[in-house]
Amino acid sequence: MRTTTRGLLAALALGPLLTGCFVSDEGGSATDGAGGSGGRLKVALAVPPAQALSPYSNDATVLSKLSVAEGLTALNKDGAAAPALAKSWKQVNPTTWSFELRKATFQDGTDVTAESVVNSLEQAGKAAPKPRVLSDVTLTAKADDADTVTLTTKAADPVLPLRLASPALGILAPKAYAKDGTVSPVGTGTGPFGITKLTGKTKATLDRFDGYWGGKAKAPGVDVTWILDGTARASALRGGDVDIAEWIPTAQAKLLDKDTRHEVPSVRTDSLVLNTGSGLFTDASLRAAAREAVDGGALVDSVFGGYADPAQGLFGPAVSWADDNRVAVSGRAQAASAADVKAKTKGKTLRLATYTNRAELPEAATVLQQQLEKAGFTVKQDVREYTQMEADLLAGKYDALVFSRVTLLDTGDAVAYLASDYTSDGVYNIAGLKDPKVDQAIKSAAEEGDTKRRQQQIMRAEAEILRTDAVVPLVYEKVVQGIATDVEGVLLDPRERSLVDVDTHVK
Repeated sequence: MRTTTRGLLAALALGPLLTGCFVSDEGGSATDGAGGSGGRLKVALAVPPAQALSPYSNDATVLSKLSVAEGLTALNKDGAAAPALAKSWKQVNPTTWSFELRKATFQDGTDVTAESVVNSLEQAGKAAPKPRVLSDVTLTAKADDADTVTLTTKAADPVLPLRLASPALGILAPKAYAKDGTVSPVGTGTGPFGITKLTGKTKATLDRFDGYWGGKAKAPGVDVTWILDGTARASALRGGDVDIAEWIPTAQAKLLDKDTRHEVPSVRTDSLVLNTGSGLFTDASLRAAAREAVDGGALVDSVFGGYADPAQGLFGPAVSWADDNRVAVSGRAQAASAADVKAKTKGKTLRLATYTNRAELPEAATVLQQQLEKAGFTVKQDVREYTQMEADLLAGKYDALVFSRVTLLDTGDAVAYLASDYTSDGVYNIAGLKDPKVDQAIKSAAEEGDTKRRQQQIMRAEAEILRTDAVVPLVYEKVVQGIATDVEGVLLDPRERSLVDVDTHVK
């Protein structure tokens, strides 16, 4: 008997969504065969493409938000794995899973087959750098027949169905993959909307894909504009230039009509990430001094206008099980005094980075700079657009980063986030952390198949990470999305990976 493993994974659920449903359990839609008569959706997004919407970059979430590409599985509203391109699956043994594909078509008119699925997953495994979702797993795919794929992992991976829901593991048509390693999602996805034109980092045109297995979308298409400035996004919504504007800055939120302002409990945590691999913060006593100096609570009202809560750890209230399982942190280094900080950093400048894509972060960095300077540090800020600085961040060219991270973005399972960001070989390890106890704690969580015990292991790993002072949690954000009053069916997602689907339309 095949199963979607909801029983195993249900306790990974997040809080209820404010509106919308992320995936149907068996496919199909209320709009099957009907199509829509409303106008094209106009959407303003915040972070422009870094790599031409490659699924192996942070651009992958755009493909998910706009329903362009799909994986074998998706996440339902409770954060459990649900069918997508795979209509069912079963676990054969601890390291082997079998997935049965539904009948589906790529946007270039070719059929989705087991071979095309295997090709997509193999391409993801060969990508450099490797997608974060694969940072802690070795995955092998094999086509058993035209409609069946067997996936094998080197070690047991109890949450593989969740992992396969990652936007980075979207299944694209074979023509998407060039010999030079680049990937193009233009006209190669399987979702209800296909990209027909990508204009640099500023605009994209999506048209309804009438061959979508889940039925015709209600909207005939989506016109996307990337607007870096949050105030400009809010103004575009107020002026009627866009129907949906994501990530409204908190300073602008109260200026919107209350019927267009939608507050979403988020799994987004804003933190101060400290570079443990090079520079000032290789000294644990200086990291401890920085941790004691900063006060995230001071940011809640002054910077976020009340749209945030002080952070107690890496996981906030939108992760419903985190607080009950939180482990006290012990074994931290003793903080250097202000005098010791000045002596140890004499002639050296703390390079503090953040990015402009989230309007609150530069202001938060200014507050943190003042707090750090009171503790004896000399601080210089570097504030740029994220895509301009990602390579430098991963190369360890900063001492500290004011960072906003969706902790359950990649898989819906917290282990993947911890593995990519904090293990010694993590592909998104901006902190440069190499700590054997942290590695072991995350490994133990990854190996645990029982949901409740897995959650407990995750929180033990959180405590180990916080012990190192490689990251100082600041606030848990509440995301504000702007939606015109004549638009229905927008998905308000705490994981920020869904926005538009087959039911989203202008009335």
